Amino acid sequence: MARYKLTIEYDGGPYIGWQIQGASFGRSVQGALVEAVAAFCGEDVKVNGAGRTDTGVHALGQVAHIDLARDWPSRVVRDAINRFLKDDAIAVIAAEKMPDDFDARFSAIRRHYLYRIVDRRPRLTLDARRAWWSPRRLDVAAMQAAADRLIGRHDFTTFRATECQAKSPVKNLDRFDVVRTSEGIACTLSARSFLHNQVRSMVGTVKLVGEGYWTPDDVTKALEARDRRACGTVGPSHALYLTKVDYPDSWIALPERPDADQAAK
Repeated sequence: MARYKLTIEYDGGPYIGWQIQGASFGRSVQGALVEAVAAFCGEDVKVNGAGRTDTGVHALGQVAHIDLARDWPSRVVRDAINRFLKDDAIAVIAAEKMPDDFDARFSAIRRHYLYRIVDRRPRLTLDARRAWWSPRRLDVAAMQAAADRLIGRHDFTTFRATECQAKSPVKNLDRFDVVRTSEGIACTLSARSFLHNQVRSMVGTVKLVGEGYWTPDDVTKALEARDRRACGTVGPSHALYLTKVDYPDSWIALPERPDADQAAK
């Protein structure tokens, strides 16, 4: 049995999200990967993801692990899975052979997200399903001041979806940067883990400050309310990207066997 770490990129638009939810719900990213692995090697495997992205959410660096009966070269695993994903908006960017106790979800120490906002008067065309459009200019400095109120360890009940299954609403938010770029506004958030809808809820609430409807003090009050009804706007899913998942430096890919290429033939 060989365990592989997969780094995956996908356009979330065509999918119901990462997790398989049954054929009647639609196609999932996880389901597409399961099918591609089965087509490649004939095995019915579980694709274990680092995080469950919602419907429409994109990924630049989602991570998953799979166990295969045969010890294939990593490049063969990557290329073969991609061959059977050619009709999907999904690509395996890298495959690495890992120790058997590596776990894409439980070994992770930090997850990074990007939320894109484009604040311009003309509506979006190319980025219509890639960013949140704001027809009015946003005050980025005010948004950052509001975002700073959310950094640290808090009870994030206000910014948690009602159907969230996490055992506790208490999380530690390590980073929430709001920066204007040549392409608009980039909101970058990092934490060990996030609650369901937490990123979209916090960004949407901070956007109200950028529009002048709320103040940073209003964001603090919403946080301290510990009440979902106190949350501001929830940003749309199509502007959110899972960009990277961090692991301890001790998790190092295993070297390929010298005869791995022959074993693949």
